Amino acid sequence: MVEPTEVQRGLQDVVALESRICFIDGRQGRLIYEGYDIRDLAARSTFEEVAYLLWYGRLPKRVQLDDLQHRIGLLRVLPEAMVREVDVLPGAALPMDILRTTVSELALFEPEETKPGASSIGGAQRLTAVLPTILGQFHRRRAGLPAIKPRPELSQAAYLLYALTDREPNELETRAMDEALILHADHELNASTFAARVTASTLSDLYSAVTSAIGTLKGSLHGGANERVMELLEEIGTVDLVEEVVKAKLSRHERIPGFGHRVYKVEDPRATILREWSLKLGRAKGNLRYYDLLRRLEEVVHREKGLYPNVDLYSGSVYALLGIPRDLFTPIFAASRVAGWTAHVLEEYQDLRLIRPTSKYVGPTDLKYVPIAERT
Repeated sequence: MVEPTEVQRGLQDVVALESRICFIDGRQGRLIYEGYDIRDLAARSTFEEVAYLLWYGRLPKRVQLDDLQHRIGLLRVLPEAMVREVDVLPGAALPMDILRTTVSELALFEPEETKPGASSIGGAQRLTAVLPTILGQFHRRRAGLPAIKPRPELSQAAYLLYALTDREPNELETRAMDEALILHADHELNASTFAARVTASTLSDLYSAVTSAIGTLKGSLHGGANERVMELLEEIGTVDLVEEVVKAKLSRHERIPGFGHRVYKVEDPRATILREWSLKLGRAKGNLRYYDLLRRLEEVVHREKGLYPNVDLYSGSVYALLGIPRDLFTPIFAASRVAGWTAHVLEEYQDLRLIRPTSKYVGPTDLKYVPIAERT
C-alpha cells in the first residue's frame, strides 16, 4: 500500500472512479450527460427523456419514452399507510427532513425494489416518480390545500408544479420547470452523488443510497444556496443599493451566494440557461424585479471579485416566479437529482468496489496508559 503523503482537502482534484454518466469541462463551461451537451438537452429534450438517458446510457425511442412516461405516471401513488404517515408528521418540519424520512420509510413497502443490483432500475423509476407526491402531500397539508391527486397524464414537470401549487401550469411554466429539472438532474461526483455511491459500494440498497444523498444535500454547503440568493435580494431591496450592500459584505469577508464553483472556472452553463428563464418568466408575469437585481448583482460581483454565476444564482428566482415556497427549493433539487443519484448507484452496482479512502494521521502514537486512579 502506498502511504499517503499529501492531503487533498475536500478530495479536491482527486479522481475517485470512472463513470460514463456525466462530464464537466470546467474551463470551457461545458456540462455533458452521457455524451450530450446540456444546452442541447435543455433546449430540445424533456426531463423524462434525460432520466432515461442517465439510467440506460442512450436516448429513448418514442415507444420507450412513452412507456417510461406511462410508468412514472402510475408510480406516483403513495401507499395509503405512508399518506397517513406524512399527514401526521410535524407541519413545521423542514421539507428536506420529510423527504429523507419518507424515502427511507418507502423501502419498507417495496422490499423487492430495494435489492442491490441491476434490477434496482425499478426503484430508480419509483423514487423519481414519487418524490413530487411526497412533497405535494406534505406541503398541501401545511398550506391548507386540497389533497393531491396522482394526475398520471401530466409530465413530471407539470405534475411537480401541480403538486406544489394546486393548479395546472401553463405551457411556459411547464417548460421552465422541465428545463430546470434537466439542468439539475446530474452533476458528476458532487457531494450528494458521492455519498450515494459510497453507500451503494457497500452493497447497501438503492433506497439507503438515496437517503444518504438527501441527507448530504440538506447541508448548507451543498444545497440551499438559491434560497440564500433570494434572501440577499430581499436584503438589498432595490437595484441602486446592490453595489453598496455587496461592497459592505465583501469588506466583512462574507461570501455572496450564487457565485463561484469548485469545478467551473467560467460561467456555469446552467446559469446561462436559467438567466434566460428568469427573464422570460419575469416578462410573462410582469415582474422583472428579480432579474434586474440579479443582473446588477452579476456586474458588481464580477467586477469586485472576478467570479462568475453558478446554477444557484438564477434558479431561486425561477422557482419564486413559478409560485414555489422558498423552503421547497432544495427539495425540488432532490426531485430532479434523484435521476442522477440513482443512475450513479446503478453504475456502482455494475463494478462494485468498496469505497474506502485513507487518512493522514496527525495525532500522537506513543502515549502510555495511566490507570484511572493515578490520573491527575
